[in-house]
Amino acid sequence: MKTASPKAKKYGIESGYEPRKKNKTCYDIKYHIVWIPKYRKIVLEGRIAERLKEILQEISERYDFEIDTMEVMEDHVHLFLSAPPRYAPARVVQIMRSISAKLVFEEFPEIKKELWDGELWNDGYFVRSTGDKVTSEVTRNYIKYQHKQQMSFDF
Repeated sequence: MKTASPKAKKYGIESGYEPRKKNKTCYDIKYHIVWIPKYRKIVLEGRIAERLKEILQEISERYDFEIDTMEVMEDHVHLFLSAPPRYAPARVVQIMRSISAKLVFEEFPEIKKELWDGELWNDGYFVRSTGDKVTSEVTRNYIKYQHKQQMSFDF
């Protein structure tokens, strides 16, 4: 975890997660986002899971999102990220899912056979905004320990 700058400590920010600055906007908006493959199929394994992580990171860099914590499970994806205020949470999800689906299908066409109508992601998703240090830390730890404890998300 980053340490706070002297300026941040002056204003009571101890965690090191200072607000981001872009142009004339200063913000601290974080979302915990979860989505599943269509039919909750077990398709996010091995090379596909590793490449999906890379793709999500590339998308986040292109759109000025900052991924704090990410986990790709065999049947769902967790992202904890910061996004500029010009993007509504639904738009962040749309960007991440649409671009990642297109690239995954291009690079791994064999998974289309497992998804009968050719859509990678289910329509539903979970999103929660977080603000204070406790909520952010709880979210971060929950994602990190996904492999040990599984929570069911039914969309």
